[in-house]
Amino acid sequence: MIRVLIVDDEELVRSGLRLILEAAGDIAVAGEARDGAEAVSAVRRLRPEVVLMDVRMPGMDGLTAAARLMSGPDAPKLIMLTTFDLDDYVHEALRLGAVGFLLKDTPPRELAAAVRTVAGGQAMLSPSVTKRLLAAYVDRAPSRAEAARRQLAQLTGREEDVIRALARGLSNAEIGRELRLTEATVKAHVSRVLAKLGLANRVQAAILVHDADLG
Repeated sequence: MIRVLIVDDEELVRSGLRLILEAAGDIAVAGEARDGAEAVSAVRRLRPEVVLMDVRMPGMDGLTAAARLMSGPDAPKLIMLTTFDLDDYVHEALRLGAVGFLLKDTPPRELAAAVRTVAGGQAMLSPSVTKRLLAAYVDRAPSRAEAARRQLAQLTGREEDVIRALARGLSNAEIGRELRLTEATVKAHVSRVLAKLGLANRVQAAILVHDADLG
């Protein structure tokens, strides 16, 4: 069972998410929290694998809570709940280490599938909405683009191929088929690229490619 913590200040939203997730069969709701402070405490106490967290909440908001959660040891996989009008919030959440985000009107089947994807170690880059929002939300200011290109310049040609494919939302298996590499080789490349660039996960790698305007 995948243990999930639901964080939202609206009880109706929490109840709806609980019903959807528990109906999936392989997902258990470990607990609920009404704001960021409760979320930080609940994560320490309950040790969920995945946290579904609203961005805007009274008291400690989702971004502040995300920063605290992702800076600690054994951080959970973090999915932010948002709406289309929160561009800057989404971008910042991804930079803090969130592995993706969901719109609050995500269909039940997609919600459960997203939790499974994240729990399995994959970033949420495959859904078309995620890729569209990533592309729209990344600030491509000249100074940031140049800094990103300098950072990527330390990669080998093959590593650059891998990170470009990763930024398009491809899984390790899909990258392997495209580049004619075994999945194990792709996994090794991804791990080496993240370590070389000092990145925490695949989402941050994708943002770096978009910053460099190479995606």
